[in-house]
Amino acid sequence: MGEQKQQVLSFGCRLNIYESEVIKGHLPEDSRTLVVNTCAVTSEAERQARQAIRRAHRENPDAEIVVTGCAAQVNPQAFADMPEVARVVGNQEKLDAATWQSRPPTTAPPARVVVQDIMAVRETGPHLLDGYVEHTRAFVQVQTGCDHRCTFCIIPFGRGNSRSVPVADVVDQVHRLVEGGAREVVITGVDVTSYGGDLPGEPTLGQLLRRILSAVPTLPRLRLSSLDAVEMDDDLLALVAEEPRLMPHFHLSLQAGNDLILKRMKRRHLRHHAVELAAELRRLRPDCALGADIITGFPTETEAMFRASLDLVDDCGLTYLHVFPYSERDGTPAAKMPPVAKAERKARAARLRAKGDLAKAAFLSAQQGDVVSVLFEKDGWGRTPNFASVRRLDGSTPPAGALETLALVDLQDGILMGVPH
Repeated sequence: MGEQKQQVLSFGCRLNIYESEVIKGHLPEDSRTLVVNTCAVTSEAERQARQAIRRAHRENPDAEIVVTGCAAQVNPQAFADMPEVARVVGNQEKLDAATWQSRPPTTAPPARVVVQDIMAVRETGPHLLDGYVEHTRAFVQVQTGCDHRCTFCIIPFGRGNSRSVPVADVVDQVHRLVEGGAREVVITGVDVTSYGGDLPGEPTLGQLLRRILSAVPTLPRLRLSSLDAVEMDDDLLALVAEEPRLMPHFHLSLQAGNDLILKRMKRRHLRHHAVELAAELRRLRPDCALGADIITGFPTETEAMFRASLDLVDDCGLTYLHVFPYSERDGTPAAKMPPVAKAERKARAARLRAKGDLAKAAFLSAQQGDVVSVLFEKDGWGRTPNFASVRRLDGSTPPAGALETLALVDLQDGILMGVPH
């Protein structure tokens, strides 16, 4: 596994990546602990975690394997029953430094399973990181948990209800990261657009972003993670139009394109809301790129209903798709609904991904001839503001963190090629 700072295996969302860095900061340098930070969004995610646990034990037989994350929170006993696992800790406990502190040999060993009721947690505090910059991009958690109960989703039972980090603490975190070398900060959470509803004064996500951009003028780029289509506040929409440091790449949690399926999912938007929001974002920021999460083969989905999701690619102008065949999660209402055959779920996912690939190729091709700012990361590749991958045509590798203005002159294997402008 390499040095201790690498001994956290992280699965799933950007929030897990961030929290894994918090855990790394808590692990003693001389610890033999190996942490597996799991995801519960699909049964496949849990299968991959169990596979990783077994592999880690084979490769590190002397390590103490501790399992945490959403899958461990939702079903701790399933992991405690694995012979490779020494301890299971919950999503709240994993962020507590005391969980990872070394104990003298004379003290009693810690409990094998420490997972509290996540629904009883009412606050989330800041977990400050001075130097976490992964390839010049840093994630900042501003919120966790979710107050909504989509019928397919187990995540609220892994994360609890929505809880926000106070504005001042978020600003302090961003300031520290920029001082530590971050050139781009990604605002992340479980339900980011619900930010602030539980805080005094109920600040919105847009107001938080305004504070960040005003208080940290040296931050070159601010980016958002997944957004709910019906929770984008007026301040946030105004920033889309007004603030060049807010990157024009917006990933929307759409999930389906058919109104009846959206209602059965217990989503709070209908198809026309998604189409209208996409049009408004393009009006405010013509250079923006839009992505979306979409589930295929949700229970009762017919071919005609699926085609409505397929048509979202064109109707919303989607470029970056995250496509998931529906996965039953025990304890969710959707798991009791009439299912679509698993082979059909996967076939529809393949069709949607193929359409998404064509849309992305057309989007990238259309950018040839543009002059853009590129933030270089590792190994000589970088990102445009709308998240397209770029390399220099001459094959040179600018240092990570370099911001260069390039003219995009070619497209090779899905990567735009640029020359200094």
